[in-house]
Amino acid sequence: MVLNGTHQLLAYADDVNILGGSIHTPKENAGALVAATREMGLEGSADKTKYIVMSRDPSAGRIDSVKIDNTIFERVEEFNYLGTTLTGQNSIADEIKSRLKSGNACCHSVQNRLTSKLLSKNLKIKIYRTVILPVVLYGCETWWLTLREERELRVFEKMVLRRIFGTGSDEVTGEWRRLHNEELNELFPSPNIVWVIKSRRMRWPGHVVRMGADRGYIGSWWGSRKEGGHWRDLGVDGWIILECISRR
Repeated sequence: MVLNGTHQLLAYADDVNILGGSIHTPKENAGALVAATREMGLEGSADKTKYIVMSRDPSAGRIDSVKIDNTIFERVEEFNYLGTTLTGQNSIADEIKSRLKSGNACCHSVQNRLTSKLLSKNLKIKIYRTVILPVVLYGCETWWLTLREERELRVFEKMVLRRIFGTGSDEVTGEWRRLHNEELNELFPSPNIVWVIKSRRMRWPGHVVRMGADRGYIGSWWGSRKEGGHWRDLGVDGWIILECISRR
């Protein structure tokens, strides 16, 4: 469903995302969706269906609930959709914090392997690249990073690398100490986490273009630097209804 070059209904499995520049558009489309799903023996989950207002104006969308087909849907300031955190302020910082939290949990789950003396350093690095890094970088192709966020990501990576490489010996006193950043850079010459994110972002537009006109959605979906440069920045006040469809 496309209007003015913008997809207004995005569906993945049983998760549906309905977009609109005002509340009237998603309400109308949501009503049509509810009617169509009922004919197929499906129904929306009222408990899992929420709506969120994304706007540069903090006073936009003051109403607290939306009623569709005698069902009231709650307004939220934050919503997790397909593993990505959507916020009313359209802030990528919240998404990065969520990904780092998941990355820390993943790192903790394999901590015994990262610190084990039975495994080689190369094998531990492979664990980091194949198990931990994908959790942190989920959806990173759409991120625009500030210096603060780049620093937070690098701090996380240094923390993991220190677990992998352990401690170092002081040349003067001979005492064991934590490795300096320069030493970690020498031990781990591969591209750092920020460089990986930027390289993936550069590949993503080409991938979208090659998808073809019937599948690609770049245009107004490509966010501005002012708003954090997120794909969720529609450039206008955005009303989004997120719905879960299930069988009756």
